[in-house]
Amino acid sequence: MSRIWTEVLGDSPLVATAVHAGHAMREELLPLSGLTAAQRLQEEDPFTDRWTEVAATRIVATHSRFQVDLNRPPEQCVYLSPEDAWGLQVWKQPPPEEAVRRSRAEYAAFYSNLEQILAGLERTHGRFVVLDLHSYNHRRAGPDGPPASEAENPEVNIGTGSLDRTHWGAVVDRFMADLGGGPFSMDPTRRLDVRENVKFQGGGMSRWIHQRFPQSGCALAVEFKKFFMDEWTGEPDHALVAAITESLRGAVPGILEELRCL
Repeated sequence: MSRIWTEVLGDSPLVATAVHAGHAMREELLPLSGLTAAQRLQEEDPFTDRWTEVAATRIVATHSRFQVDLNRPPEQCVYLSPEDAWGLQVWKQPPPEEAVRRSRAEYAAFYSNLEQILAGLERTHGRFVVLDLHSYNHRRAGPDGPPASEAENPEVNIGTGSLDRTHWGAVVDRFMADLGGGPFSMDPTRRLDVRENVKFQGGGMSRWIHQRFPQSGCALAVEFKKFFMDEWTGEPDHALVAAITESLRGAVPGILEELRCL
C-alpha cells in the first residue's frame, strides 16, 4: 500500500497539516466516481499545502477526500452516500467492499504515522501545536450568485470545539491576535477577519489529537474562506495565497512564545 500523504519532519514543536489538499484518486476508483475532477476540486482545499511551509514539520495529503477523508472519524472516513458528502452523488455505483477496505487501511496508516510523529514531539518538546489548515466555500449560490453572509462566514475561522481552553487558551488567543492584527497583503489598513467557532469547530483530526494527547497537544483547525481563489473554477489569486502564507508565518513566533510560557 502506497502512502497517500507526504511529510517533512523538523525539530520544532509546531506542525502544519493540509489533509484536504490532495486531488489524486486511485485508478480503480476513477471509473466509479460520480463527480468530475472539477466537482471534486470544489470541495477540496487546494493551495492549503503551500501554507504548511510555515512549520518545520509538514504533513500534506496527496489524495482526495473523496477517496478517504482524513478529517473524519474512522467509521465515516469513506463517503458512501450523498448524505455523507453535502448531497453529492459521489459514486455512479457503490464501490466494491475491497476498495472501501483499502481506503480505510490508508486512513489507519495515516493515523498510525501521525501518532508516531506527535509522540516523538511530545518526548522531545513536552508540548506541541498543530495548525490543521483548511479552506471553505462561501459562494454556493453559484459563480454569479451572492456570497454567503460575512457575519456568519469569517475570513478565518479558528475551530477549537474539542480543545481544553483552560489549558491552551493563551495559545489560541495569541494566535488569533497575531493572525488578525497585522497588515494583510501589503495593505497597511487591511486586517484579516479572524473569529473562533463561528462556521466550524474543528474536525476529526483535531478531536483525535486532543483525545490522544490531552495534556501535550493543541490542534487549531484553521479554516480560510476561499476569498483567495475562485471556488468554482479553481483559479487562485497567487498574491493572496502568498499573503496568507506570510500572515501565518508572522503568527508562528507568538505560538512558540506561548508554548514556552506554559
